[in-house]
Order: sequence, then C-alpha cells, then structure tokens
Amino acid sequence: MRTIIAGNWKMNKTIAEAVDFANRLREKLAGKTGIPEVIVAPPFTALNPVSVVLRGSAVLVAAQNIHEADHGAFTGEVSALMAREAGCTYAIIGHSERRTLFGERDERINKKLSAALAAGLHPILCIGETLQEREENQTERVIERQLNEGLNNLGNDDIEKIIVAYEPVWAIGTGKTATPSQAQEVHRFIRGWLAKRCSGELSQQTVILYGGSVTPQNAGALMSQPDINGALIGGASLDVESFVRIIEYQFTQGV
Repeated sequence: MRTIIAGNWKMNKTIAEAVDFANRLREKLAGKTGIPEVIVAPPFTALNPVSVVLRGSAVLVAAQNIHEADHGAFTGEVSALMAREAGCTYAIIGHSERRTLFGERDERINKKLSAALAAGLHPILCIGETLQEREENQTERVIERQLNEGLNNLGNDDIEKIIVAYEPVWAIGTGKTATPSQAQEVHRFIRGWLAKRCSGELSQQTVILYGGSVTPQNAGALMSQPDINGALIGGASLDVESFVRIIEYQFTQGV
C-alpha cells in the first residue's frame, strides 16, 4: 500500500515564496529513502513555477481545485487540462471549504472528478462531516452519501485512480483532531463501502488519507492506524521544517 503526504497551501504564498519553499523541500528530501510519496498543492499562480522547480524530484504537484468544463466563459476558473499543462499530476476535489464557502454539491463534485480523470489527473476526493452531523451520529450517513453521489457513474477503472481524503469539517484549521481511533473508524467504513461498491481488491488498494489539524506531534499516531495511508495537511504544510517532520513521521514518532 502506498503512503502519501500531501500539503494543501490554500490561499497562501506568493510565487517567490512558493518557489523558495519548493527549492528548500527538494533539497531536504534529496537522497532520502523510505519516505512516503509527497505532493504539494500551491495556489494557481504558483503551479507552473513550483512544477518547474520540482521537475525530476520525488515531489509531485496538485491543483487545489478545477472547473468541470474544458473551456468556456467561466471567469476566474481553471480547467483540468490547464492544471495538467501547468505541471499537475493530482487535483484536490470537494474540499470542505469548496463545499461550505462556495456551495459545491456532490453532483458538481462528480462532474469535476470526471473532468480530472479525462484530463489525466488523479483526483484527491475530500469527504467529511460537520460537528453537528457527528454529534447527531450522522457521520456514516454523510460519508456514504458523499461517496455514492461523488462517485456516481464512475467505473472501477476510474475509481482505482482516485485517492480519498477523509477530512472531518470540525477538525480543519481548528486545532481539533479526530483521535486515531475516531479516524480509523471512518477510514474502515470508507474501505468497507469501496469493497461493497467496487471490489475487495480495489478497496485494499485505495489510498485513504486523513486531514484535519495534522501536526508533527500527532502524525505518527494517526498514520499507525491500519486503514490510514497518509495525510492531507493544511497549516502544517506551510512551513518546510514542519512538513518534512510529518513526511518523516515513521522516524520521528513520539516527537
């Protein structure tokens, strides 16, 4: 099973700051073995410059979002083809901030997944429940709906290219983190859903990331869970030293 550590920079870093970060990250990871696959998701303005810096390294680049259309009169939007041409291998789709702040619903997220796949990008599908939904014991119902509607009409050949990221909305940017057992419980549910919807083999091969206030201090405990295959990191990915410590979590547990 692959392990992936992805950093979502959100609306942070100028081009100069992003390039400096990419250079420093490349330098710190050069020659290291036994570490997870690493992905960074800069803002759109820095996608190409960061991709150029990281070309030939072990670090891959993701878009933070894409539009579902290939082209057209969609002011301010970026297509999957544009992101791919800018140097992206991955695209984050359905992040809770896109769902809550920009009103993106599962039907649109499904279209974005199809667009990403058609352009040759590997989607990182974000799913997760709000605090109210968790307190009302609706977590599994919400996760199941997001998976059913988000992956609607996609075959196994498409789904096997998708990474799933479980990000409880109540833990994103709040400093609150699901306990390792809470996170594992949902990851196990996701893997079980994939086994029923697709196949046991595909379920076991799917990378499922955890996101929500991941830090160097809690990364090891979270990723030691059997169904957690890495992390999608926000704030802690903005600092090179912090991000590298998480990437090297298997060597720094207990720090």
